[in-house]
Amino acid sequence: MKEEIITIDSVSQLHALSGFDKPTHPLISIIDVSQWVIPEEYVNVKTVSSLYSISLKDRSCGLQYGRNSYDFDEGVLIFTAPNQVQAVTKSQALNEIQGWMICFHPDLIRNTTLGKIIDNYPFFSYDVHEALHLSDSEQNTITECVNIIRKEIAERIDNHSQTVITSSLELLLNLSQRYYERQFNTRSAHNSDVVSQFQSLLNAYFDKGYFEDKGQPSIEYFANHVNLSANYFSDLLKKETGYHAKDHLNHFIIDKAKTLLLSRTSSVSEIAYSLGFNYPHYFSRLFKSKTGITPQAYRQLS
Repeated sequence: MKEEIITIDSVSQLHALSGFDKPTHPLISIIDVSQWVIPEEYVNVKTVSSLYSISLKDRSCGLQYGRNSYDFDEGVLIFTAPNQVQAVTKSQALNEIQGWMICFHPDLIRNTTLGKIIDNYPFFSYDVHEALHLSDSEQNTITECVNIIRKEIAERIDNHSQTVITSSLELLLNLSQRYYERQFNTRSAHNSDVVSQFQSLLNAYFDKGYFEDKGQPSIEYFANHVNLSANYFSDLLKKETGYHAKDHLNHFIIDKAKTLLLSRTSSVSEIAYSLGFNYPHYFSRLFKSKTGITPQAYRQLS
């Protein structure tokens, strides 16, 4: 079994695969993690799910997600979006882990307010080692939202059910957004070190001539070097500096462009190529958008 990839397309399929009873709601389920038994044959088996999931677990369950593995020893909240590859790295016995997992199909939130803004929650694309660590108070507040949803899907579904469920999910996600901001703040020393590493990596990339040889670096390039996901890395920079990673890159390019325009006789096109632009007019457009004048006009100012 370890060579195959299991695809999960529905909440019912997840329940059947995990040995649970049929879900009471076709599009959402809250699973008691303590009842989830993972036999040895499912260890390291990759799964791709069409579902969103939000999980609270009290200690290490061994999880590989994306390019990282992580064992945690305290309560954390983990978010996954559809079509992301996951695998458990160790078996799990009955009552070994405490917690809950919400799984819901995108159809649940389609044509709802939450469906329109779900992509605004970047933590669905964070790596597992970037999970949200909750205080006891935060954990209790999040669990209150879960209990509302649990009660709603356990009772008779009516015309108000979807509104109550999706609004409770949205509240849970908004609270998580707040708690992630707290986590960024409490880890400011580590975050500052990441910002410093980013600046060093950016300078080194330029000094080695990689802009011209390889093109402009991607956000993933820097994130991989500091062992973070691209979304988490960019959000961390935003919290620490007020600018996302792409903004920093553009500011760096404009600063280097100004120096090159005033200190070289190279044409604007040559400077554009040296800064990783395949087409000089893209460089001119970016330069004017950031400075208000064209590269040629800036050169003539001197």
